[in-house]
Amino acid sequence: MQMVNLMNLSREELATWFAGRGHKPFRGGQVYRWLYHRGAENFAAMTDLSAALRQELEETAVWPRMQLAHESRSADGTRKYLFRLPDGETVETVWIPEDDRVTLCISTQVGCAMGCGFCLTAQGGLTRNLETWEIVGQLLEARRRTPPEQPITNVVMMGMGEPLHNLGAVIPALRHLLDDQGIHLAPRRVTVSTVGLVPQMVELGRAMPQVNLAVSLGAATDEVRGTLIPAARRWPLDDLMAACRAYPLPPRRRIFFEYILIRGVNDSPKQARELVRRVHGVRCKVNLMAMNPIPGAPWERPDDADVLQFQKILGDSGVRAFVRKSRGQDILAACGQLRSAQAESAPLLPR
Repeated sequence: MQMVNLMNLSREELATWFAGRGHKPFRGGQVYRWLYHRGAENFAAMTDLSAALRQELEETAVWPRMQLAHESRSADGTRKYLFRLPDGETVETVWIPEDDRVTLCISTQVGCAMGCGFCLTAQGGLTRNLETWEIVGQLLEARRRTPPEQPITNVVMMGMGEPLHNLGAVIPALRHLLDDQGIHLAPRRVTVSTVGLVPQMVELGRAMPQVNLAVSLGAATDEVRGTLIPAARRWPLDDLMAACRAYPLPPRRRIFFEYILIRGVNDSPKQARELVRRVHGVRCKVNLMAMNPIPGAPWERPDDADVLQFQKILGDSGVRAFVRKSRGQDILAACGQLRSAQAESAPLLPR
């Protein structure tokens, strides 16, 4: 008999599954809350279910958990978790404490197919998509290891992979994150990143317009952007910006443009002025970040003065721009540095 993976079912699908087995549909809601809200460790902990039903679940359903293989801790407080998947593949998840929040950066794929030159993950290509439970499971396992005084408040899908390349699993995962009977994060605290897959942006906007959208620009001209982000050659900036202007933003919300600054490539005043022109008419914020060092990359991090000059040009033109601080560089946990370096040798750590 094939066991059903409860972690790949929505709350509504769980109710339907229980009803199909002759139980009251509300049992699905009870189990859902144990899975995502109460943080139960096993079926035996679901004490509002009868012993007979818990035994039935043991025999008919599986409840997989992410297996922690390695944990790295940065001097700045950032933690990086290496999770081993059932097929032996691995992904990385980053826990980032800040003064007013704790952000979890989660992965959506093993590797990545986008080929961005400033990203270490891309160097290995794409191995496979993550399933819904593997995406949400990163948060559930990280939450178990989070100090009570530092609960996870924000989630960004900015780890390994291109989230919009795996929408079939990402959209259900987002629903788990927002469900008021489950993890129950506020939509404004959940962000999905993309390098600009225009058709999938439209699909995400239809399905989950309430979450934040972050678009990795890389450059303000198609010529430069195409050398950094191969996917940009298929969807040029005119098409991408048109999609951003049409995106169904909730009131008082903005699209985030992520801009990795690379010395001598995209950090010039000319690129800054072109960026101002490109984002005209888009309700947005621009997050600037100096490129983090990665092995084998032909590019270098810009000087801090050039970063600040770039920010000033945007700000003087009325574009809200912020310089993001890199976190976890000493453990290869910063933006663009995830690659599962310990994957082959790391044993599983105890739960």
